[in-house]
Amino acid sequence: MLSKDSRFARGQLKKVIAIYPGSFDPPTNGHLDLIERGSKIFDQLIVAILRNPDKGPLFSLAERRLMLESMTEGFKNVSVDTFDGLTVDYAAKVKAGAVLRGIRAISDYEYELQMALMNRKLHPELETVFMMPAEQYSYLSSRLVRELAQLGGSIKDLVPEMVEQRIKEKLDPAIKLQHAREPKKMRKRG
Repeated sequence: MLSKDSRFARGQLKKVIAIYPGSFDPPTNGHLDLIERGSKIFDQLIVAILRNPDKGPLFSLAERRLMLESMTEGFKNVSVDTFDGLTVDYAAKVKAGAVLRGIRAISDYEYELQMALMNRKLHPELETVFMMPAEQYSYLSSRLVRELAQLGGSIKDLVPEMVEQRIKEKLDPAIKLQHAREPKKMRKRG
């Protein structure tokens, strides 16, 4: 017969660390949606920015990191990091047991499934968790935001306000010129 205490005794629960890898150029409200929801599922979520110089990013790695750190500062179990190379190698380095990936459409699923299966082949203990974004972000991608902004369209409600301002600063020559003329101390306050 089990004692009362032994019936309710539990083994030590495993802490689940997940990584959410991507280029995040720029970070969007869709990314933030997945980060927020992922933070509720995993004990620790690491937003891992892939260092990929071949893509010719709009924002530097440091700029993307600062934006994501600002966007996620309210989540106690979310951190931001950078990596290069294979996702599975980075996951092993940070002792992650899961990879969080967003899926917007069937085309995303086909690509992400191939990646998940290859990651499983390379690192069988690493699980991939697919998550659909909220409906209002189901069409949203960093590429579309960049293109829309470069063509002068409104990106309001597609990215956090701070990211929208940073994109305007990057793309608007008048704003660039104004910032170039301001003393450094003035720019840091804005």
